[in-house]
Amino acid sequence: MHQHDHAKVDRTIHCAVLTVSDTRDKETDKGGQLVQTLIQDINVEVAKSHYAIVKDDKEAIYSQIKQWLATDIDVVITTGGTGIAQRDVTIEAVKPIFDKEIEGFGELFRYLSYTEDVGTKALLSRAVAGTVQNKLIFSLPGSTGAVKLAIEKLIKPELNHMLHELNK
Repeated sequence: MHQHDHAKVDRTIHCAVLTVSDTRDKETDKGGQLVQTLIQDINVEVAKSHYAIVKDDKEAIYSQIKQWLATDIDVVITTGGTGIAQRDVTIEAVKPIFDKEIEGFGELFRYLSYTEDVGTKALLSRAVAGTVQNKLIFSLPGSTGAVKLAIEKLIKPELNHMLHELNK
């Protein structure tokens, strides 16, 4: 089945972008900026108020996402904090919010990371996606290579279709 055969939502998709980092600010946040640049051309809009940077802190991540979920956004994309280090807590903050986890996202992301980007280092990525009511959350690693891979190869081709499925 080709991409153009998918049922689609026929409107602008509203996205929020959250960078999780102890060190980055909006000037140095390459990952968060790249997310916004790459998704623009599929009719996705990121409002100024829907881009934030929070520390590697479970409560900070959770409360920012919860705040956005209460608005009319369709998707939250987080970048950073998905590894296995002590301070990597994005997954712990995000997973409990999910109604459903979309396991295939993490599986395919790690497969593509392994074959096309970082080889066996892909093992260390805990990137996840899931649904919350009729919204989507994707948690990506902080590296620009990982962000580009996830958005170009997985999110862009299926985002509209996924939202259609959630809203039908």
